[in-house]
Amino acid sequence: MEGFSMRGTPVITDMQVIPVAGYDSMLMTLSGAHAPFFTRNIVILKDSSGSTGLGETHGGDDIAKTLESFKSYVIGQEIGNYRAVIDRIQKSGLTAGDDGEGIQKLNLKKLKFVVRAETAIESAFLDLLGKFMNLPVCALLGNGQQRKEVETLGYLFYISDRNRTDLPYIDESSNSDAWFRIRRRETLTPEAIVEQALAAREKYGFRCFKLKGGVFKGDQEMEAVRALKKAMPDARISIDPNGAWSLEEAIGYCRGMQGILTYVEDPCGPERGFSGREIMCEFKNATQLRVATNMIVTNWRQLYHGTSLRAFDIVLADPNFWNMDGSVRVAQMLDEWGLTWGCHSNNHFDITLAMYVHTAAATPGNITAMDTHWIWQDGQDLCRNAMKIKDGKIEVPNAPGLGIDIDMDRVMKANELYNKMDSHDRDDSVAMQYLIPGWKFDSKRPCLVR
Repeated sequence: MEGFSMRGTPVITDMQVIPVAGYDSMLMTLSGAHAPFFTRNIVILKDSSGSTGLGETHGGDDIAKTLESFKSYVIGQEIGNYRAVIDRIQKSGLTAGDDGEGIQKLNLKKLKFVVRAETAIESAFLDLLGKFMNLPVCALLGNGQQRKEVETLGYLFYISDRNRTDLPYIDESSNSDAWFRIRRRETLTPEAIVEQALAAREKYGFRCFKLKGGVFKGDQEMEAVRALKKAMPDARISIDPNGAWSLEEAIGYCRGMQGILTYVEDPCGPERGFSGREIMCEFKNATQLRVATNMIVTNWRQLYHGTSLRAFDIVLADPNFWNMDGSVRVAQMLDEWGLTWGCHSNNHFDITLAMYVHTAAATPGNITAMDTHWIWQDGQDLCRNAMKIKDGKIEVPNAPGLGIDIDMDRVMKANELYNKMDSHDRDDSVAMQYLIPGWKFDSKRPCLVR
């Protein structure tokens, strides 16, 4: 057509993959005890307009190498063509294969089968495209921005005494901030869990809380749940034992908890030849409690079977498992079916927090409060204008792209910390040796029950 010209979008000129590490507490889960440091991989894309796009995903050398292998698929591509780029990456054979089990038994060595490293690239592309179009990332996902703020929950953990180890856990005992002090302190009783929750509520304004279980016997953990509800009658309380309980145990622990537990996350898992989806269906039938999962549904095929069995009410569709676009598509389907979307979390920095917030802002319906570990990493910002939790919510930035700007000085310091580590792979069994010599992971035994 005469007089018609088509303007292309900017082209990717450079891609950096920067492994980083941050400080953690001796948080307890079914998998053991968190190490003093956690690791992540940062992706930084630059385009021909001079803009920078950011992404973040799980840590470790294997994922860093996988991200490096994607460079030839990314550099030279227009940012407007990002969907095709992600599709080519997923079809390249370079991504980790799916063993079909997902994380039904929570073996952290199998995370490579569910983590989609290319999500960090997707995020960086979307960040660039949002800046080019002067739109927030959430406006580019699904049917566009659905909400201006995203509610988050207070993620509560049992914490072991770091002084029982010679590992370099951070010490914040002299910090003037009550939450910063408490998040590094031994927390092993219902009373201490309540104190932790009240400190988190005071600092961040949470209305919803989730206790990470799988540490003590279920009846002990239910004492903590009841104590939380008694201390905060208006709060929404849930628990996540990561499938540690048998079906019989889970039913016994959770019967009569209506009005106390808002939902229970992955109370049980595979047993006696039945899949986690089948067992969770039986749990729901027996207790009539709402059930959430990030273990029995981590891909589309599992979503089909889980939905067919009515095994859940809430899918915690972590973008690192589903991609950002896929997570929003899951939310759209769940909303049409009368079910609920939520977001699972792992230890992360503020780039992931922004990725989660924009994904949640694009999801339709009455979503559940978003998981985030960010409060355990608060103060370690890799961006100059990291999002903050206020009144239990995060406001979607009124800015293009992700709405955050990288602080390269902090990134490189986090990279220096990473390079000082002896091992970059997560292994929660190491710290457990100080508590229980010879400790080994068992998907059906809480970590302190040996």
